[in-house]
Amino acid sequence: MNSDYQIDQPAGPIGANISGIDLNNINSTAVDFIRKALSEHVVLFFRDQALDAASLLELASKFGSPVPYPFVKGLSGFPEVVEVIKRPEDTLNFGGVWHSDTAYLETPAMGALLYGVDIPKRGGDTLFTNMYNVFDSLSTGMQSFLGSQMAINDADNEAIRATRPGSTKKGLLATHPVVRTHPVTKRPLLYINKAHTTRFAGMSESESAPILNFLFERIMQPEFSCRFQWQRGSLAFWDNRACQHYPLNDYQGELRKMLRVSLAGDKPR
Repeated sequence: MNSDYQIDQPAGPIGANISGIDLNNINSTAVDFIRKALSEHVVLFFRDQALDAASLLELASKFGSPVPYPFVKGLSGFPEVVEVIKRPEDTLNFGGVWHSDTAYLETPAMGALLYGVDIPKRGGDTLFTNMYNVFDSLSTGMQSFLGSQMAINDADNEAIRATRPGSTKKGLLATHPVVRTHPVTKRPLLYINKAHTTRFAGMSESESAPILNFLFERIMQPEFSCRFQWQRGSLAFWDNRACQHYPLNDYQGELRKMLRVSLAGDKPR
């Protein structure tokens, strides 16, 4: 392993800063290093990178299969690369609720790479939470109950639709285990999210709400999360199977522009 590669894990349950790697020029050793670090830390942060749509797509391709995002049209010539933009006049931020990406698909995204192009002078941070730790924090009785449940995930759930003004309904629904086993680490983790999960399979929304709301509140607790402060040229690479994220909307009147690529995933089990 190249001794120039360094991991700095800030105090907290998730996330690590990676230095000593130019993401425009990585070899198989660096790819293996990043894969291992992602499995251990769930989300990785890189500073001072110089990427564009083509180089971001090339980078993402080294870690999986880039796929288009259902609700945002990709860039011309790069359909898998989407711009996530909040303009100074916008009041809502896209995806502004705790969520796991594309849980409404039969095979949700494995992960995503998000790159900072234009960053507000202050604000616009992203929170990430460790879903292994959330599951581990629950009582054995709750773990056992949840381990036997499936949940319905809806792309058009009001919690997330409110952050996508003007978008049309997609009618995308998927049923997934409430507790999934990560295909790489083989560890169990909680796999429901406020943006998309509407109820337990075989139960009504009103019957499901008390337990789901309890879990949604647990997911938001700071002891499970980290906060990433964006800079121009920063990149975050997260394992969408094992974490959730929440982009803060605290930079009214300023531009925030990001480039993003999602990676194809597997069916949760």
